[in-house]
Amino acid sequence: MTDTQPETAAPAGADASNLVVLARQAILDEQRAVFGYELFDRSTSGSPHTAASDAALLFNALSYAGTEALGGNKTVFINCTHESLAGPHLELIHPEKVVLEVPILDASATPEQIAQQLPVLQQLRTLGFRIAFSQDVLRRAYASWLPLASFVKLDLQAFRPELTEPLVKFAQAHSQARLVAEKVETAEQHERVAALGVKLFQGYWFARPALVQAQTIRPAQATILQLIDMVRKHADVAQIEQLLKRDPTLSFNLLRFINSSGFGLSVEITSFRHAVMILGLKKLFRWAALLLTTSRGSGSPPAVGQTAVVRGRLMELLAAELLPPEECDNAFVVGVFSMLDSMLGVPLAAALETVALPQTVVDALLHGQGVFAPFLELTRACESGDDEAFARAAQALHLSNHQVNWAHLQALAWAETLESGQ
Repeated sequence: MTDTQPETAAPAGADASNLVVLARQAILDEQRAVFGYELFDRSTSGSPHTAASDAALLFNALSYAGTEALGGNKTVFINCTHESLAGPHLELIHPEKVVLEVPILDASATPEQIAQQLPVLQQLRTLGFRIAFSQDVLRRAYASWLPLASFVKLDLQAFRPELTEPLVKFAQAHSQARLVAEKVETAEQHERVAALGVKLFQGYWFARPALVQAQTIRPAQATILQLIDMVRKHADVAQIEQLLKRDPTLSFNLLRFINSSGFGLSVEITSFRHAVMILGLKKLFRWAALLLTTSRGSGSPPAVGQTAVVRGRLMELLAAELLPPEECDNAFVVGVFSMLDSMLGVPLAAALETVALPQTVVDALLHGQGVFAPFLELTRACESGDDEAFARAAQALHLSNHQVNWAHLQALAWAETLESGQ
């Protein structure tokens, strides 16, 4: 359920843990028709004028806010951080629907640092994404970035009025980018930039940001974990379809996501089987993992989900050193499921009754016994900072400090790629 309204604080009494609040502001063409919308995240910001800009905004927009509420098939402008530009969440969206607003580096950036960002930006263009920069890209230091610009946004509050004409003429002469005048607050400003040939406009003179509020419908985290496990084991489409049918909220979120404007499909998908086949196992895994790390269970913080994912990956990497490949998947499950009690707010034994698991996994989780138990003990020791427990657990598995520390770093990095800077 979504609704759009003028920008205000979230409703008093709304459950903040289940409310996605996105602000959108229209970008208009010269006929004052809507060309697209810029999105801002208002779910967690301390001030209604402070926008969070990362993968969470894009994922929440696609997963929880209805397509019509976000503007139907209009172009969506998303503010990005440089850290999030290489994230796997971008694999989940259709580049034709999205413009990535990329910030200029801070004033202390060296020419080398500016040049280092160029391959990432070039890769985004190769993938089909359009990039928007602020007027700062017109500075000499960013000459290598300018040819990659599809849009240059001129913030009319950021420079003196007499600089408008030279900036517009420079951009028109040295790039193919479409110019967007933003923070247009008066008729005089609009007339001035329009006379110079600017054809896209954004600002309070036309429309203030409006809130798009969506009450999230979150599937059971245990089911998400089961879906991740099935995908990792390359289960066939029929098995995955049966899981989706057993959890209406999970299937609802998947269909809403795949039918969102950001995914770029021209027809509506109503079949679970069709959705899985179109998404593919790789993207289905990304979607499920992001859903896990952004969801909550019984008031548990999102960090619990991320910690569980790190545990799973670390268990898998450690097991790969000593166990057959087919056992590594079960090691992953032990690590992730070891925090089910925290995520679901129920005793671990009760949580495990909701999923069918190999006995070796249950033994490790409930009884601290079996082949996976020492790996779980070592994984917990990595988190605790207890040097003695760490040394004891590593020695029991005949693993060196270097092996364990390297695996832990890899697991943390892997979890970061799933969240892409959340």
